[in-house]
Amino acid sequence: MAAFRIFQLLLINLIFYTAVIAAGRDFYGILGVSKSANTNAVKKAYRMLAKQLHPDKNKDDPEASQKFQDLGAAYEVLSDPEKREMYDRCGEECLKKDGMMNNNDPFASFFGDFGFHFGGESQQEREAPRGNNIMMDLSVTLEELYSGNFVEITRNKLVIKPAKGTRKCNCRQELVTRNLGSGRFQMTQQTVCSECPNVKLVNEERLLEVEVEPGMVDGQEIKFFAEGEPHTDGDAGDLILKIRTQPHRIFERIGDDLYTNITISLQDALIGFKLDLTHLDGHKVTILREKVTKPGAKIRKKGEGMPNYENNNLYGTLYITVDVAFPEKDFTAQEKEAIKELLQQSSVNRIYNGIRGL
Repeated sequence: MAAFRIFQLLLINLIFYTAVIAAGRDFYGILGVSKSANTNAVKKAYRMLAKQLHPDKNKDDPEASQKFQDLGAAYEVLSDPEKREMYDRCGEECLKKDGMMNNNDPFASFFGDFGFHFGGESQQEREAPRGNNIMMDLSVTLEELYSGNFVEITRNKLVIKPAKGTRKCNCRQELVTRNLGSGRFQMTQQTVCSECPNVKLVNEERLLEVEVEPGMVDGQEIKFFAEGEPHTDGDAGDLILKIRTQPHRIFERIGDDLYTNITISLQDALIGFKLDLTHLDGHKVTILREKVTKPGAKIRKKGEGMPNYENNNLYGTLYITVDVAFPEKDFTAQEKEAIKELLQQSSVNRIYNGIRGL
């Protein structure tokens, strides 16, 4: 009986592993995300792992190229809703049969900041001419800087394409010596060029995807290598995007802290109040006061500021300044007496220098 039970378990395991092999690679496992992960989570996981697993960074690992190809295939499938649905239904083999696996390189338009320069280039390569960098502002909301987001930008870019004929290239100034006879020589400087295949500049539309990471700050740069101005005899420059925060209706950011104002009634200022403030990601911050609140009072909410860019588990402080709205009606003599009786407060007539605080 025990032997039969063991045989059953072995048979079940064999069937399971055969199914896994038939289904192809585990793309969720390769990216380290759950099956319920949304597209943004897939993109974020790919961006992080692509930097770690790039072959240029793992030259001692003989499997580096294969790991990187597996990572690209996982991103290609799980970032595409149609491919992902088919993969979830019947695995990688179904995608291959339907011709839906094209193995494109996601680096072609993904995120920026993916230049890999780990040494090994020659002096000549380092001195190759480059096109100009392009600097652009990327306008983002405070909500995007709080939660993170992926932004698609479309730009028209000049791309170098082959053309008929040849052209002069690699032009340089050289000293040429002429023998004038009788021991006399003349040295002149002239331009010397090489003959290269001709090229033309063609305008192409490029779709770039930028990750706005939580906690980024104004002026922070995101670089797309070789997406700047082209150079016919060298490499293209870079496209550099600078973060620019749009003004917000409720919050003001200073460092990792957030500042806002609330207005309450005089009644609430005297007897206390409860107020729910909607934060940048939609969660509620409850402000509860059970005592007198003076105009200009500041309420601190630790951990309710912006996420820290270096460590998203750390958050700044939310500072709330309270304004008090006084009644606009005129009180009757009877009401005034009732207020005096209720407050039991003597008149305070203090005159002082409020600017210097003396």
